[in-house]
Formats: sequence, C-alpha cells, structure tokens
Amino acid sequence: MEKIVILTGAGISAESGLGTFRDKGGIWTKYPLEDVATPEGFARDPVLVHEFYNARRVQAAAAAPNAAHQALARLQRDWPGEVVIVTQNVDALHEAGGAREVIHMHGTLAGALCGACGHRWQAPEVMNTKTPCPACTRPAARPDVVWFGEMPYFMDAIYDHLAGCSVFAAIGTSGQVYPAAAFVHEAIAAGARTVEMNLEPSAVVSSFDETRFGPASRIVPDWVDRLLEGRA
Repeated sequence: MEKIVILTGAGISAESGLGTFRDKGGIWTKYPLEDVATPEGFARDPVLVHEFYNARRVQAAAAAPNAAHQALARLQRDWPGEVVIVTQNVDALHEAGGAREVIHMHGTLAGALCGACGHRWQAPEVMNTKTPCPACTRPAARPDVVWFGEMPYFMDAIYDHLAGCSVFAAIGTSGQVYPAAAFVHEAIAAGARTVEMNLEPSAVVSSFDETRFGPASRIVPDWVDRLLEGRA
C-alpha cells in the first residue's frame, strides 16, 4: 500500500489561533528571531527567552485542533497504508486532533531540556533561569525546541520515510526553512507524487506536482476526502 509522508508548518495551526512566523503580524514581526530563537539569544538574555516560551506554552495549551488537524488524523486512521506526519510546529494540535506518532522535528513546547546534561522532561507551565534539571539538579533548563542554528530532531528517520514514500504533501509551510524545504526533492527522488497545500505559494512551490491554495481547514479535508475516495 502507498506510504504518505506529510510535512506541516505553522500555517496549519493558524486557524487555531497560533501565530505564524513570517506573515504580517507574525511572531517574528514582534520578536527578532535572533533574540528568542537562537542559542546566542538564550545565552544573552535567558529571562526574555523563558518569558517568550512561557507565553507560547500557555497559548498553545489553550488552542484547539481545527478541521485540518482532524482530517489528517482521519487519514492516518482510514488509509490502508502508512501515513507519517512530520511537523515543524512545536504545538500538540496534531495529537489533540487524534494523530498518532507525530514526528516533531523542531521539538515541542511541552518539553524541557537541560542545557548541562541533556536530560529531557515534561516542562512546567512556567520555566525560568532557576528551574532545576530533575536529573543533575543544575539550573540549566531551556525549552526543548530546536532553535535556528541547531540540528532538527529525528532527521535519519525522516529521510528514511521520504525515501519510501509514494505521496508527499507539504501543508502550511513557507518553504524558507531548511532542511524541511528540501524534503520535496527527497520525495521526488523516491518517485513520489507531491502536493503543496497553502494559503499562498511557498518559496519552493514550483517543485510540486500539484498545488491547492486556501485555508487549511478547507483544502486539507477536501484533499483527504479525495484520497480516501480514490479520486486523488
């Protein structure tokens, strides 16, 4: 049976009230990424970075999955082959919508990471510069998210999935962040059919066989319906 690999970005969660990054009014128009999303920014001002992620953690916990998240969970449940969801998002809306074994290549807001010993644990709602690591007790807690300049998680597993997929879909991604922006080329090399679903064309839109534009809550359920009915 055909294996489907789906990459999702901030656009799929926008209709759940979580801000995208590069759109007008997006997160990076309010916070310079070098201040809150780099190891150097954390070293310079850990208080600011903790405050930023504490606010994002509360916002994400209050958000509800939308029809696009639920449609992908339905595809996982009803598709006769394997459906792998890889997300650049650090929220848990895929899981809240019913998806299983989501690959969070950029980590999660729900996680904490010790900068001293590498231990991971469930993040408290509020972290600060004095939050101790449960393993080594040092006050070196940071959000378990991948910052710019750091290597995304689970890359070997992701490339293995891409090498074996028959269908690759990118949903709500800008096509500006690598290595995720190059996943379509890995899928093409594997002979997969490719589709981009976005509010507007991404930076790599010309690489896709098929494009669908509009709100994720509309175009993703429609695509899933067509797949399950054998029309796509």
